[in-house]
Amino acid sequence: MNEQKDILVTGCCGGMGSAICKKLIEQNYRVFGIDKSITSKNSENFFQYECDVTSIESIKNTFNKIKEKTNSLFAIIHTSGIYDLDSLIEIDEKRFNKIFQVNLFGVYRINKDFFPLLKNKSRIVITTSELAPLDPLPFTGLYGITKTALEKYAFSLRMELQLLGMEVVVIRPGAVKTTLLNDSTTALDKFIENTKNYSCNAIRFKKIVDSVEAKNILPEKIAQKVLISISCKKPKFIYNINRNPLLRLLNFLPAKIQVAIIGLILKE
Repeated sequence: MNEQKDILVTGCCGGMGSAICKKLIEQNYRVFGIDKSITSKNSENFFQYECDVTSIESIKNTFNKIKEKTNSLFAIIHTSGIYDLDSLIEIDEKRFNKIFQVNLFGVYRINKDFFPLLKNKSRIVITTSELAPLDPLPFTGLYGITKTALEKYAFSLRMELQLLGMEVVVIRPGAVKTTLLNDSTTALDKFIENTKNYSCNAIRFKKIVDSVEAKNILPEKIAQKVLISISCKKPKFIYNINRNPLLRLLNFLPAKIQVAIIGLILKE
């Protein structure tokens, strides 16, 4: 009988995180889940801890608690993340900084502090976004910038950890049916209400976003990709899933033409 492997999942109470935890437990992994607030109960092979990935102290305290139960992690799976939307000339610095603290620095902090539990052949799986490799669209630029930076971080980490016999994998999804879709709608509505510069443009842009996000998939699809990424002998670096063809088509065009098209669609 194979030895049971331990896995850490961030954002364990979110839509993707909870689906991933469930899938892993079904496959006889022992899962340690962390989230800013815990919304479900522990069960056999599933232990949850409240942890704020923007707090060094919170992460260190969580590490010490998990280390009491295991001295080895086969994988760290990152699903923690927040969505925000605004114009880059109107968003206040506190909100601008927060999304970087969660989406980028949170991943860095968890990997750094939990690294002592990783061994040869361990894996780190990082969830980014279909927006990561694309040129940023207006008003979603803030989120896209954090995910692009996260993919660059993941590639650099991959280059380094291969020297230690470890794998780094990126899951790059399009729209997924989770609370992030609700966050997107809320952020857009709030932006339309509060913007002083782009009211007409924002309303038009919301129609585009709504049509893109309507073609979403269930988080269980992401969970299956994660399972593949940690169970196959030689995983890919990037697993794409449900990427929007229109967004990809736009990015095949020269930057000058992309800007012109968006201008024609959104300008009054």
